[in-house]
Amino acid sequence: MGSRKQNTAAARKEAMKTTYVAMLRNCPTSPRKMNLVAELIRGEDVYKALNILRFSTKHAAKKMEKLLRSAIANFEAKSGERAEDAGLYVSECRVDGAPILKRFRPAPQGRAYRIRKRSNHIILQVNKRLEDGANAAVAEGEEVLEEPQVEEAEVVETTTTEE
Repeated sequence: MGSRKQNTAAARKEAMKTTYVAMLRNCPTSPRKMNLVAELIRGEDVYKALNILRFSTKHAAKKMEKLLRSAIANFEAKSGERAEDAGLYVSECRVDGAPILKRFRPAPQGRAYRIRKRSNHIILQVNKRLEDGANAAVAEGEEVLEEPQVEEAEVVETTTTEE
């Protein structure tokens, strides 16, 4: 393995130590339907997201709830902290297409219509909520810097002439 590839692999391995992910592969639900549920919980606090999923009427919400509980358990196992004290939120919830099962249905005049039974892959990631807007900067790979102190400006009075 080349040195550049080795360095990026080492960096990826270090990043995975502080990443708390749960994945569900080949879930037999349409990605379009699952993405509707994923949009409900993106960016939400973990326990608020659990409540949203618990009381959602969508069938896909049950699988997403189970996956979110798995991500929380992964956080507790990796970090050794309790999820209640950490202030977790759903930082990423991605739904991708998976292999499609193709079936045929009889149609009139000896034809056959194709039925596509879709499935999806779900990747759910939780992180600790940092103070202020630091999470957005960390997600974009920027360093979190403190805001510079602004000195107070001198107040200048203006006069208007009345005619």
